[in-house]
Amino acid sequence: MRFFSRLLMCCLCSAGLLLIPQTQAQTIHLKTENYPPFNMSGPGNDSIIGISTEIVETLFRRAGIAYTMELLPWQRAFSLALSEPDNAVFSTTRTAEREEKFKWVGPLVENNWVFLAKESRNISVQNLEEGKSYRVGGYQGDAVALHLIDQGYQMDLTPKDDLNARKINRDRIDLWATGHLLGPYYAKQQGVTGLVPVMTFRETIMSIAFNINTEDAIIDKLNTELEAMKREGIVGKIQEQYR
Repeated sequence: MRFFSRLLMCCLCSAGLLLIPQTQAQTIHLKTENYPPFNMSGPGNDSIIGISTEIVETLFRRAGIAYTMELLPWQRAFSLALSEPDNAVFSTTRTAEREEKFKWVGPLVENNWVFLAKESRNISVQNLEEGKSYRVGGYQGDAVALHLIDQGYQMDLTPKDDLNARKINRDRIDLWATGHLLGPYYAKQQGVTGLVPVMTFRETIMSIAFNINTEDAIIDKLNTELEAMKREGIVGKIQEQYR
């Protein structure tokens, strides 16, 4: 009798009439970078903290989706999400150039792009064309720098954005193109004071960029859960902790 039961099971499976549920859950491998206060190394460099990090961790737990998280240099993190299945990168600025290369969950946070300058220099910039007459610092692979290069800027680039705090303090650059929260955070960390925003040249949002082969069901579930977190005030509470 047991033999016939097994035989029937095999026949049903072969005919596609019996659906056996998958027991192995999919794991998303999240990559991020040091981009304070959105994502950054925690105390002792053995954890990852920040506004976006806490939102993402809460989001995945609520959605019941398994994940890993790793802090990497930006270009490496971005490249893995672009090329490797089950990989994603945050906090990623959602631009027209990137739109079709990924699937998106967000927005997580707003991130305004600004020019910072030393207050003592009394620099005034009214538009992007005026900014081209100054030495402008940014960092390699960053969406802010790439945007300005597309606008015709000759950028002075560093491998890490915190180096620009020292460069502008030593007058090696005139303007620092950075995020409105990131730049002041790094300046404070480097002991640099007296910097002021002289122009906001773009308002952007940052999201999670998933490899293009990620299942739509995962993207839809995470976006639905993120909207619920916003309605319930969870996202707002996380953001307040870092203000």
